[in-house]
Amino acid sequence: MSPGSSEEPFPWHLGVYDAHCHPTDIMGLVPSIPKMKARVVTVMATRGDDQELVAQVADAYGLNSQPDISKEKSQECLVPCFGWHPWFSHQMYDDTNEDILDADSESFKTRHYQSVLSPKPEDVAFLKSLPQPRSLKQYLQQTRAYLEKYPFALVGEVGLDKGFRLPGPWTEELEKSRDQTLTPGTREGRPLSAHRVTMDHQKAILTAQLKLAWEMKRAVSVHGVQAHGILFDTLQDSWKGYGKEPLSKRQRKKIEKIPLHAEDAEMSDEEPALRMCLHSYSGSPDQLKQYFQRSSPADIYFSFSSAINMSDVHSAKADEVIKTVPDDRLLVESDLHMAGDEMDARLEEICRHVCELKGWGLEEGVKKLGDNWLRFVFP
Repeated sequence: MSPGSSEEPFPWHLGVYDAHCHPTDIMGLVPSIPKMKARVVTVMATRGDDQELVAQVADAYGLNSQPDISKEKSQECLVPCFGWHPWFSHQMYDDTNEDILDADSESFKTRHYQSVLSPKPEDVAFLKSLPQPRSLKQYLQQTRAYLEKYPFALVGEVGLDKGFRLPGPWTEELEKSRDQTLTPGTREGRPLSAHRVTMDHQKAILTAQLKLAWEMKRAVSVHGVQAHGILFDTLQDSWKGYGKEPLSKRQRKKIEKIPLHAEDAEMSDEEPALRMCLHSYSGSPDQLKQYFQRSSPADIYFSFSSAINMSDVHSAKADEVIKTVPDDRLLVESDLHMAGDEMDARLEEICRHVCELKGWGLEEGVKKLGDNWLRFVFP
């Protein structure tokens, strides 16, 4: 039987871990999480509407210790993550260096959005449809409190996105067709506007969250779309003064496909302080190499989903990247917005695909992927 064959029974008993998902977008399905085949799901927050929801599901299902695969799955089957996604970064103003005295005023709201959106919005109806922006300083204080309350919590989802455009305002007709089962705050089928969040503003929001993560030694789940060079530079700037060099010459030469000599096999004995995962990674194999420079103080993981990385548009490039990523830095994810059978099915699909590409037997591969997730979350 070939590696990862779909005919081979899937070894859920070895522990399958979803590195990135959004089940709080449909709260009605959250009670199905303990009944899923996946051992643990890593649940992201993205915006103002879901920070407290992630805390609520952590109270109900959050891990209190590292999972023990020798025991049956329990109600403790979730790792919470708290972060502000780049799609919603315009909803925050940066007051980390100075207070904004008129932040609650309508005039400030207009000035703020006209300064962080491009092209500059002039349409009054569009501006009125946007929420009053909130304080980045207060958000960071809230996130710190969540991280202190939940000792295994991560920071995420954060990142940069050049391609995303803001949805337009709700209309009366669109309101009639809204799906009431969805947590508010996402696009929900609205037509897209012409407006994007400037890279400078996205970088400011991302950098502030990264600094909090590094300070509290928490792993980070990172979103990057059409911004791989800028994202790497921003991450690199953020980790100055933190962490240690985690890669041996053996690992560096593997990623560069340079022949290895036996005398180069030494490894660092120290665990780096910084951990991050580039989720549903969409960069090229060449862009991957920059993350394995000797100067990097971080353990950097790459997760892949069937929803994003196995689509026709991205699959060929993703397959080459999966083959290139070191075996001990691969994770799998569903990136789905609903808990339950579909999430399990997507996890099985990407696990089988990764095992096939890597030439791993299914049990071997599932065990490797599980061990990688445990190192990522529990250093």
